[in-house]
Amino acid sequence: MTLVLVGPMGAGKTTVATLLAQAAGQRVRDTDADVEAAAGRSVSDIFVDSGEQAFRALEREAVAAALAEHEGPLSLGGGAVLDPATRELLAGEQHTVVFLRVGLSEAVKRVGLGVGRPLLLGNVRARIKALLDERTPVYESVADLVVDTDGRTPDEVAAEIRKALP
Repeated sequence: MTLVLVGPMGAGKTTVATLLAQAAGQRVRDTDADVEAAAGRSVSDIFVDSGEQAFRALEREAVAAALAEHEGPLSLGGGAVLDPATRELLAGEQHTVVFLRVGLSEAVKRVGLGVGRPLLLGNVRARIKALLDERTPVYESVADLVVDTDGRTPDEVAAEIRKALP
C-alpha cells in the first residue's frame, strides 16, 4: 500500500514522508523530484520556461507513475491534487491519502520569502492565503486522514500518522 502525503507548500510533506519511510525501512518518493529528474531542470525553471500547464502535464505523468510503481511514503507536489485524473487515481483502494494541514501563519513562516517557488511571486502571504483557500477543500476531498501540523515537529506529525494507520 502506498501512503500518499498531500497538502500545501510548507506543510512538511517531503520531510514527514522521509521520516515515515525511515521508520518503516522503505524508500521515500517525491513527485516534484521525479518531475525534475525527467525534465532535467528545476520546477521553477519549468514554470518560467514552459509555463504552469507544461509543468502540470509532467506532474500528472509523475504522479501516475509513482502511484503505479512505488510502495511506501509518497510526497505529492502541492498542486498535484488539482488535476481530476490525479484525484481519480488517489481514490483507489490501494492508497492511503494523508492531508497535512497547515495554517496560514505557519505556512508563511516555513516557506519564508518563497524563493524558488514560482507560484509565490509577489506578496507571499497573500499568495499562500489564496492557495490555501483554493486548495484546502480539494485536499480534504481526497484525504483518508487529516493531520494538523501547526506547532508540531515533523517527528510528532509522523508519529500521529503511524499511530492512525492499521
